Amino acid sequence: MDGPNNPSRHATESSTKPRTVFCISGEEAILHAAMLSRTAAYRDDGDAILPCGGDMTSAGPLGDHPQRDYARKLQLFNAFAGPDLQSLMEVAGVKPGMHVLDAGCGTGETLQRLADIVGPEGLALGVDLSAPHIAASASHGVPTGLLQADLTRLPLHANSLDFIWCANTINHLRDATDALRRMASLLRHGGRIALGQSAFLPDMYFAWDLRLERLVNEAVRQYYRDRYALDERDLAAVRALVGLMRKAGLGDIRAQTVAIERLSPVDAATEAYLQEAIFRQTWGERLKPYLAEEDYAELERLCDPQHAAYALRRPDFHFIHTFTLVTGAP
Repeated sequence: MDGPNNPSRHATESSTKPRTVFCISGEEAILHAAMLSRTAAYRDDGDAILPCGGDMTSAGPLGDHPQRDYARKLQLFNAFAGPDLQSLMEVAGVKPGMHVLDAGCGTGETLQRLADIVGPEGLALGVDLSAPHIAASASHGVPTGLLQADLTRLPLHANSLDFIWCANTINHLRDATDALRRMASLLRHGGRIALGQSAFLPDMYFAWDLRLERLVNEAVRQYYRDRYALDERDLAAVRALVGLMRKAGLGDIRAQTVAIERLSPVDAATEAYLQEAIFRQTWGERLKPYLAEEDYAELERLCDPQHAAYALRRPDFHFIHTFTLVTGAP
């Protein structure tokens, strides 16, 4: 059925339009030949492509499935951290003319940045499991290819890409090592893969109250352990990107960690991200069972833009969230 949330309606548009493409099952899995004939990257392997409305036999470790939608949170993060991440892309080796893949492209803002770097002589492809996220990516109208697919079963030929960018995604996969090996097989000689990961929790947000910050962090960790039946090692696994690269057989490994840092007064994108994605979603009512009554009340005051104690209006507000990028080559 065609509809506003059904990406299949875009798959039949004229190939004279920007190279925004959906990869769906059946006949529609044959992408616009005018786009992919330039790369020979795509292989027509229907069972490797998830149809819109498709389902998995089991969700990923963090609850991901083809219809899961947290597009707004991704958009907020990308607006907040995008400039910091673009500088990392350039340092990591993304260059004009390259054929690149954004593995776990989400809502497409980072894919746009990759497309801008590789330019008209290059090619930027994005893949994501979520149909709503792919639809959000398509709304940008940038010249990219979009695939809705499982990262462990990508319908792409080996030795067809120059660079793979995979940020805040590898921790969503059940077998990260296998997925990394499969992605690395898509790289040409001299190609590189970059795994990027935000720290599980911000490194600092209540600079004036270490005790409350510690209690909130502990509450968030316990909430995620309970929600997804994880243990402490599961939550900390995202720190081991270098080890994951080595386990997957990659070499020439390089690592860089940057601090995404904001001071009061914060810009509009930072306030929107912190207020909506952190204060309201990551914290909010979900933390109430995990905090003492007086601590939760103080957290509410700090997160309420109508309250005199609102954290983002404090002159001593100082936010730090680290992001680590590890790159390697087959």
